[in-house]
Amino acid sequence: MSYADGSPVYLPQNLAPNEASPGWNNKADNAWQLTAATLVGMQSVPGLVILYGSMVKKKWAVNSAFMALYAFAAVLVCWVLWAHSMAFGDPLCPLMGKPHPMLSQHYLLNHLNFGSMPKSMPTADYVYFQFAFAAITVILLAGSLLGRMNFYAWMMFVPLWLTFSYTVGAFCIWGDGFLNQQDGIRTIDYAGGFVIHLSSGVAGFTAAYWVGPRLSHDRQNFPPNNIIHMLGGAGFLWLGWTGFNGGSPFVVSRIASLAILNTHLCTSTSLIVWVSLDMIFYRKSSVIGAVQGMITGLVCITPGAGVVDPWAAALMGAVSGSVPWYTMMVLHRRSAFFQKVDDTLAVFHTHAVAGVLGGILSGLFAKPNLLRMFYFLDNYTGLLYGIINGKASQGLQQMLYQLAGVAFITVWNVVVTSFICLLINRIVNLRMVEDELEVGDGAAHGEEAYALWGDGEKMPNPLRFRIPPRIPSICRRLP
Repeated sequence: MSYADGSPVYLPQNLAPNEASPGWNNKADNAWQLTAATLVGMQSVPGLVILYGSMVKKKWAVNSAFMALYAFAAVLVCWVLWAHSMAFGDPLCPLMGKPHPMLSQHYLLNHLNFGSMPKSMPTADYVYFQFAFAAITVILLAGSLLGRMNFYAWMMFVPLWLTFSYTVGAFCIWGDGFLNQQDGIRTIDYAGGFVIHLSSGVAGFTAAYWVGPRLSHDRQNFPPNNIIHMLGGAGFLWLGWTGFNGGSPFVVSRIASLAILNTHLCTSTSLIVWVSLDMIFYRKSSVIGAVQGMITGLVCITPGAGVVDPWAAALMGAVSGSVPWYTMMVLHRRSAFFQKVDDTLAVFHTHAVAGVLGGILSGLFAKPNLLRMFYFLDNYTGLLYGIINGKASQGLQQMLYQLAGVAFITVWNVVVTSFICLLINRIVNLRMVEDELEVGDGAAHGEEAYALWGDGEKMPNPLRFRIPPRIPSICRRLP
């Protein structure tokens, strides 16, 4: 290495390429990727652990949080043993890669060479980042099943669904599958609108159908046990999305910066629209509604975060704050089908509906130069810019590719999730027995979250019922 005049450049020993950090390893890219992956991991633990544990009725706090914690641990073990290679390895068939362990030092410390261009970091970064994506997908799915699923059935469900559902979606859209061809079909899914959110929403709704509903009185009265903690979990989820979308280019680039800004702009817009609709139609601003609007905004922007302009991100936020609001608050209550399926945290609306919206709107608003910077390929455009640039046929073709992604992920998850649930039900009950459902955490785990009275009701004033004579008379006047 030398300056323009030919004089040598002397680097400190710790900055010069060496065995620990070869010349291909960009320290900035590597550091950001590890940070982004950790942010995504923190969306699950502690983010969704706190969110689930506080958003449900008190008697289900431990069980709900534990389902998330268990899934996070189980997915990592499965991921490094076989699932990562099934999602991103050499093709075994048109739907998945060859399963094999990802524990070799030679592989993990080698130069990451995946996608259109080699990346300037070790492969271990990629394995870790994609594990965090896989883990949060399974945990999001769990939101549909809280308050009644047998924990032993959940322990079996996690590795089976990861293996036969998630890896197939990831391989087909992000790997070497039929929806990710360089010279053919390429579904735009920047960071998982289809692979993560549509699949978790559809699979969660399907599994909820097979598991069955909560007890009727739980379903009618299911207050959060701690709204302040719920907001804390939601905060981890929101800020963690900086790594979710900012880490998807696998390089510290202009696309990463744009994706982060678009993410927060869309989310903020969606939250404001959702709260506004609550105030217009219900005369009150709901904190739970604000969290739902936040989630739909995060989900909607995910498939297009780095390939759309900020004005499009704001428009996507307006759509994600209104359409899922309508499907959840109006359509759900009028539809006998939706009423039949007990989707505890409305994951179908917040993830499946918002994921479909995001995928379609990404196909509409994707900008050619941003697609080129992200995919390193020409001749791709969203429908809007295709019309503007006289390439309407290419834009229409891209919209068809987006719809193909929606159709494939939906059908595959309905079929495979149903098969998995039916298989597990032959081994162990999917749903807890009635006595356990009445008790909750105490029956399921022998533990309870709080040493407090009640389940969201106001604590009665014991002084109203009995005032010992030795208590000062002023206390007897308490209402």
